[in-house]
Amino acid sequence: MTGNKTNIRNKIDHLFRHEYGKLVAVLTKTFGTSNIELAEDVVQEAMLEALNKWSYEGIPDNPTGWIYKVAKYKAVNIVNREQYKREHASEVARHLQSEWTVAPALKHIFTDKEIADDQLRMIFTCCHPSISTDSQIALTLKTLCGFSIPEIAKAFLTTNENINKRLVRARKTIKETNIPFEVPVGKKLEHRLSSVLETIYLLFNEGYNATTGDTIIRFELCEEAIRLAEIIASNANINSSQTYALLALMSLNTSRFDSRIDASNNLLNLEHQDRNKWDKALIKKGLYYLEFSAKQNEISIYHILATISAHHCTAKTYESTDWESILALYDLLVDIDNSPLILLNRVVVIAKLTTSKEALEQLNNIEGDSIFHSYLPYYTTKAELHFKNNEPKIAIELLNNALKLPLNKNSKALINNRLEEYSKKN
Repeated sequence: MTGNKTNIRNKIDHLFRHEYGKLVAVLTKTFGTSNIELAEDVVQEAMLEALNKWSYEGIPDNPTGWIYKVAKYKAVNIVNREQYKREHASEVARHLQSEWTVAPALKHIFTDKEIADDQLRMIFTCCHPSISTDSQIALTLKTLCGFSIPEIAKAFLTTNENINKRLVRARKTIKETNIPFEVPVGKKLEHRLSSVLETIYLLFNEGYNATTGDTIIRFELCEEAIRLAEIIASNANINSSQTYALLALMSLNTSRFDSRIDASNNLLNLEHQDRNKWDKALIKKGLYYLEFSAKQNEISIYHILATISAHHCTAKTYESTDWESILALYDLLVDIDNSPLILLNRVVVIAKLTTSKEALEQLNNIEGDSIFHSYLPYYTTKAELHFKNNEPKIAIELLNNALKLPLNKNSKALINNRLEEYSKKN
């Protein structure tokens, strides 16, 4: 019986991950954006009911349809409450209040097209500029991706209380600002889309360069970021090359995911990765997206970063990487975004083409920015350059300083491995 309950729990978890965001989006349209939390509660109640009933009755032939049916009728019960009728009746909800219109209304709002459109509306609602960036990401993960508060807290190395506060702030802003459940049009779309893509990219980066040791959460963050971008790309009314360029970048980077950790769970850089483990299908997909994005006369950060990633993914070996072309791309990127992190990556490329001493000189020109004080790649990059410049003592000191940062176990293991390597040459 215990094994059966485990199978049911796994099935529920799978459904929760894949259907939660769809149902919350549909029910948010039904209840109105001021009642996002109500929509989440209905979906969670439906999932809980499934867990309880399936434990005794077994999993139905169409579990997704079962969940949807329960959620539908829970929604009907809510919109037919007198208090809800008076205070929150949306256009969709009014159709669920009449026995003559409820059946066709339910059939319409739960079609595949409506569900896809509602998810798109939900993305733009969660990423509204009036909501702070950290709250945007938390709300997106909670409502569209089905992540729990503890999972979000783990992903961003913070407390459950802090994430809950972000969610409360976001919902309060939506209610007070009366943010519409819609995809903007015209000039508003261009500005809002940039904000949405930035949020998705931040979400992806937290998965790819996670600050915690939970590999599952890391990969799922990347998967969800790609899924959200694909929802945007699949809408014919949003014809943006930036979306496809971002999809290219995320697909190409994710293709290397399995090769970034060795058998001892240590992080590996590009030089030491087994290229046979790279996902060829994802690389092909990423190159397709990149080619598609290039058909429009537009260059964005995502286009350049995706092209850099394409160079890495198509190089037969690390030694045959076209570093000169990559440096030219970073030079182009600096004209658009001369942030310290971009400049640091450029220094890494310079080290491949010149000497460690010249790269250190370049690093000295940018390291005054305070962002580097808490950025692990700064310490590891500078330490590696000093080590190759025959200065192991300085390299060791830098890595010991890096160990004082809040790090996951993989990052600590990486630093300790390098400390051991550097100490042998000291």
